[in-house]
Amino acid sequence: MATTSNNDDSPPANFHHPYTPYSVQLEFMQTAYSVLSRGQGQVGILESPTGTGKSLSLICSAVTWLRDHKRSRYETSLESVGENMRGEPEWMVDVALKRRREELAKRWEERESRLERLRAKEKEMEERGRERERKRVRREEGRNEGEEEEEDYYWIGDWEGAGVDDNYGGLSRETREMMARVGLGGGIRKEELGEEDEGEGDEGDVKIYYTSRTHSQITQFISELRRPEFPPSIPRTLVGAGETTKETIKEIPLSSRQKLCINPSVARLGTLSAINDRCTELQQSKSKNRCQFMPNSENLKQTHQFRDMALATVPDIEDLYRIGKEVQVCPYYASRTSIPGAEVITLPYPLLLQKSAREALGIKLEGNVVIIDEAHNIMDAVANVHAAEIRLSELRRARQMLGVYVRRFGKKLKGENRVMVAQVGKVIESLSEWLDGQSKIKGDQGIADTNSLLKARGADQINLFGLIHYIQESKLAYKVESYASHVEDQQQQNAETAGKPSLSSPVLHALVSFLLALTNLSTEGRVFYEKAQPTGPSQATDIKLSYLLLSPTHAFSSIASSARAVILAGGTMSPFNDYRAHLFPSLPDDKITTLSCGHVIPPSNLCVWTLASTKPIPPGNSTTIPDDTFEFSFSKRSSTSIIRSLGLAVLNICSIVPDGVVIFFPSYGYLDEVVSAWQKPPDPPASSSQSIWDRLSLKKTVFRETKGGSSDDILAEYSSAILSSPRKGGALLLSVIGGKMSEGINFSDRLGRCVIIVGLPYPNINSPEWKARIEYIESQSKENNTTAGKEAAREFYENACMRAVNQSIGRAIRHKGDYAAIVLVDRRFGTERIKGKLPGWIRGGMVQGSEGRGLGGLMKELGTFFRGKGEGS
Repeated sequence: MATTSNNDDSPPANFHHPYTPYSVQLEFMQTAYSVLSRGQGQVGILESPTGTGKSLSLICSAVTWLRDHKRSRYETSLESVGENMRGEPEWMVDVALKRRREELAKRWEERESRLERLRAKEKEMEERGRERERKRVRREEGRNEGEEEEEDYYWIGDWEGAGVDDNYGGLSRETREMMARVGLGGGIRKEELGEEDEGEGDEGDVKIYYTSRTHSQITQFISELRRPEFPPSIPRTLVGAGETTKETIKEIPLSSRQKLCINPSVARLGTLSAINDRCTELQQSKSKNRCQFMPNSENLKQTHQFRDMALATVPDIEDLYRIGKEVQVCPYYASRTSIPGAEVITLPYPLLLQKSAREALGIKLEGNVVIIDEAHNIMDAVANVHAAEIRLSELRRARQMLGVYVRRFGKKLKGENRVMVAQVGKVIESLSEWLDGQSKIKGDQGIADTNSLLKARGADQINLFGLIHYIQESKLAYKVESYASHVEDQQQQNAETAGKPSLSSPVLHALVSFLLALTNLSTEGRVFYEKAQPTGPSQATDIKLSYLLLSPTHAFSSIASSARAVILAGGTMSPFNDYRAHLFPSLPDDKITTLSCGHVIPPSNLCVWTLASTKPIPPGNSTTIPDDTFEFSFSKRSSTSIIRSLGLAVLNICSIVPDGVVIFFPSYGYLDEVVSAWQKPPDPPASSSQSIWDRLSLKKTVFRETKGGSSDDILAEYSSAILSSPRKGGALLLSVIGGKMSEGINFSDRLGRCVIIVGLPYPNINSPEWKARIEYIESQSKENNTTAGKEAAREFYENACMRAVNQSIGRAIRHKGDYAAIVLVDRRFGTERIKGKLPGWIRGGMVQGSEGRGLGGLMKELGTFFRGKGEGS
């Protein structure tokens, strides 16, 4: 366990955990609370192994701190009354204090009473609401909506580019004023409207923004959020003795239109880009068919009803969608009215990590708390949010669609519309010409010179910022793609998809994303080209351009500098160095707190072994590496003897370990190579003519992960083979580090009695992407010398490998009563440098000196370990 902390604060004795917390949970909660207590600019990097109740610990520590902070604000408010009346008679001060206490208590009591009534009403009406919804959906499905005029639906019309607020998707001023009036932001200040804010809640209240990688992880977090009960956010001295001693957490989930849109004509478009464009188009003042669900002055009552119903419960995304359907108001926009009154706001990575998305949603991080869960992949997530790619085949398709559109509407295009559409064509042609030329030269991949991409057709003279702005605000991409798809549908006489189409290939939207990437600073990213093999016999070789963000520092800085505190939490955060160096490089050490918790399991439930060789290695023999040593470096791992020795080691392990054994290989390519070698009969023939694969199949049912295959199907079959087999049988699963089985999959209990890690999955350092990353990190060295730069690059490279390893290791032990063996097959796992990058709980479970004791030592240790669990013979 490694902790760095300033102990100038005092965490409470009670975190209101719904169960009796383990010591590691208590330590985690105390550390998180301390980070939040210290004020502006604090960072916590907290590691708690999967199965230790990390989410619940985060909730209990953060919400306990938030309620304590709110109560202190109430007390400060009362103190300010006394300060402002200094010198006044004592009786006047007492009257003023009494009045202020009554005001605060009345406001809190009225809000809580209203929300409590809504909770009761929600329970009573839940089934009736579901039935009503089913009937309404049936009615809508049977309704024959009239066709819109082709020209009105697809034509750009007279574009009004001036004075449009970028952050609000081209909404008219009328719409934005209306949004501001109902508490939705919209880029118009309340002062401009001459109104005061009457929204529920205090904008000055600190909020907790919680984000995780997937929708299911956020849903799971919200489920955990419903478990604890917390005391009120108002001091007990301000409420009567008979008042409730608890207050439900006020939470609101934010998501995309794709998850929340209740307008059937928009939601059915399918792709996020098409839904976004059509939705914002329906808010324009010139639209003949404005969305009837958009919050406005006519449905203000429903909008406020939505807000209160959302805050009365602890809803997930599905609940918000249901409430929106029930009260007939858009949940995507109406959910923003709940933000001022919310304490916890949940949202997926992209909505937090993109500044434009935060601004569009009205998210203000200043002075608030940001909790990033599953944060081991946060740097990759930042890079992915800013990544973009475009293929030659997509550019050709885009040029074709633009041609179809211009042939139909070209004569109607006037002024700036005509100029801008022509510029889009020039950009497409220039990129196509560059890729065409690149496809004819040798080499499958490389770094593209961004200055040369737009040299053809005069495209380098085009203002990309202005062009991007035009495409986004005029909805050109949506219009062109919709019309082209509509024409194709008519040509195919496909009645099912005629009319408003469901877009399957938003290539112009991909072009806009790529052009946006080109506007980033050249020092922050690189553009790469890569030839792609044809996916079918009739298809030609394709080639794509990809933008890669080299460092997350600048992109993450707006979050790090704004928030009161940022907590990065995960089951396998080790190694920690990268987060300091690449997310918070300017933050002093005393602002960063790190914690690596132990596991909730007893030490006897974990056995970690480094298998460096099948034979024992004498002490002091570290300089000379024996021939049979396991080292799965790229240059050595194809050795026939190493692959065979690995197979025999796995065969021995499967003879002792009951139930499920999961092996993680460094890549799909190497997994295929190993399986192919194991399936061959022995040469020369040994005492047994059976292949290693056949012998493994006699021990356990063997499954293997395939690239692009269904992980759900394999996991179901693997689980069934174990749970339906005798205790000494079971199954063997061959997987890949970084593959579908290495993250988010639960191999608890019998499903994962042993996890075997084969080698270290170092990325291909000779790939253009990694070459660019290494060069960038070397150039950013603070010491500005070659040695320091190379060491920083080596650290980053190793850490990327070890984060993937640590994720795979974490698949096994999932709760307090679980137990498993971890076998690390590679001599490099025995070096201090690599051992230091493993999670603390894994290092604590390592059998000392195992790297020198060979396969015989491992068999003896595993036998003792599983006999101790009642599994041995």
